[in-house]
This record gives sequence, structure tokens and C-alpha cells, in this order.
Amino acid sequence: MRIAEELKKTGCTVRENAPMKEYTTFRVGGNADLLVLPETEEQLQNAYRLCLSHGIKPFVFGNGSNLLVSDDGLNGVVFRLGSNYARIELLNETEIYCTSGTKLSDLCLFAEEHSLTGLEFAYGIPGCAGGAAFMNGGAYGGEMKDVLVSCSHLDENGNFGTFVGEELKLSYRHSIYSENGYLITGMNLRLQKGKKEEIHAQMRELLQRRVDKQPLDLPSAGSYFKRPVGNFAGALIEQCGLKGLRVGDAEVSEKHAGFLVNRGHATTADILKLEETVRQTVLKKTGVCLEREVQFIGRK
Repeated sequence: MRIAEELKKTGCTVRENAPMKEYTTFRVGGNADLLVLPETEEQLQNAYRLCLSHGIKPFVFGNGSNLLVSDDGLNGVVFRLGSNYARIELLNETEIYCTSGTKLSDLCLFAEEHSLTGLEFAYGIPGCAGGAAFMNGGAYGGEMKDVLVSCSHLDENGNFGTFVGEELKLSYRHSIYSENGYLITGMNLRLQKGKKEEIHAQMRELLQRRVDKQPLDLPSAGSYFKRPVGNFAGALIEQCGLKGLRVGDAEVSEKHAGFLVNRGHATTADILKLEETVRQTVLKKTGVCLEREVQFIGRK
């Protein structure tokens, strides 16, 4: 693509025909035409505006932990805001700023180091702060809504802006950003002073729960289905006897039925076929229609 050379002039690293399986925790998916890796807010804004000036709306992702990419790959331009775009700063005694590419686990460790409590629930979640804010991620009784003060973003014109408090419209797996598609660039979080040893113990306890209950040794996208009202997707799938069900190398985890895992050489097509089999079986046997939580994207 001709725009590749222009994007390189912004200072961003640019990869052509980039294999998306290298950038997603499911380890599946085809190539992206162009993958852009900005490191600073300035690089990000300049590259994003350049794309918009060419009539291109880039797809943006973080750690790729909640993403399923088509076997055909992605057309156009893709921005990754992962480890290449990660920074954490202590603003005052109880507030932290981080860029959207910051790993949640790194954010939790930073909070622990400064004896700040409130983020323990996120320790071990294999995602980035931006993705967690975008979908109001949560676990073990906590969610981003509990700690988010504000988010900065690039709007549809590539201009910086900020949403504060109720403007974020945070609810179960939802935020204003899942409505407007703005690009989250960073966020302020407000925590509480705590005792470092207690914070450490809580983080280790929750991490051990994940290790004990989740198939962390295999590629996956985490919990594959949204939690249905009044129930758990994993419990319904297990109730239907679907643990261990396979399509190719895609499998309903034997350890936790709410996870679909890659046994080695699964394709996205395998995963989607397995998803549909699970959905239809659960619907037929329980009357509950499971909804995918993982984001699927392919060529347009």
C-alpha cells in the first residue's frame, strides 16, 4: 500500500502483510495488509490523522486477548496499541495515569508497589488497559467502573478529547467507546491507599484461582461467551456435556467450559464452527442463547 511509506515518516514502526496470529492470544488469523506500531501519543495522532486523510478508518487493538481474526486476515490499516504503547505514571497519592497499551498485570503491579488497592481483580487478566476500559472489563467482583475517573481519546477526526465520570457510560461489558468507536489513548484511575502485603496476598490469591480454574497453558481469548442473565456460560456448556468437544484443533476446554482453546493448529474457521455447535446445542437443551464476547474481525 502506498500509504505505508507515509506512515513510516510519522516515526511509527510499520509492518506489511503482518501475521495477526503473532499478535493475538488465540494464535490464529491471517495477515493484516499494514500493521502500525506507534510508541507515543504524537506518533499515534499523526498516523491516525494520516489514515483519515486518505479515507481510511484504521482498526485498533491492544494485546489481542479478546480478538478473533479471520483466516483471510485484515484489509487496510491496523494499529496495535500494546507493549509498544505502554506507560504508567503516578499522578498523586491515589491516582494513576496509564496509556491504553499498558498491560493490566503491569498496572496492578505498579499499584501494588505504591500500596494502592482497587485493581487486584485485574491481576492475571491477559489484556491491556485500553481494552479493559473499552468493554468495562472485570472479574471476581471488581470492574473498571470502580476505578476509572476519565479516559482520553482520539475522536472521528483525530482530535484529542476526554470523557469523565458518567460520560463514560460504564455498564456490564459496555462503555461510551463501544458506542462511538473513538480510540482510547489513556486513562486516569483513582485507587485507595492500602497495605502492600494485603494487596500482594489478594493478587496472588486471585491469580492462583485463575491458574486452578482456567486453561492458561493453551492459546485462547479468555471467556468466549458473555455471561447470560442469571447463569454462567461455562456452567451451561458443561451441563450440556460439551467439555472436550473439538472441531479440528479448536476445543471446548476440559478445564473450564467457558473457554474455547487452540490445541495447536486450529483455524479461525474451526473456532467459529465450534462456537456455532456450542451455541445451537445450549439453545436447544436449555433455551439460553449464548452471545459471543470475543470480537471477530475480518476482511471487508
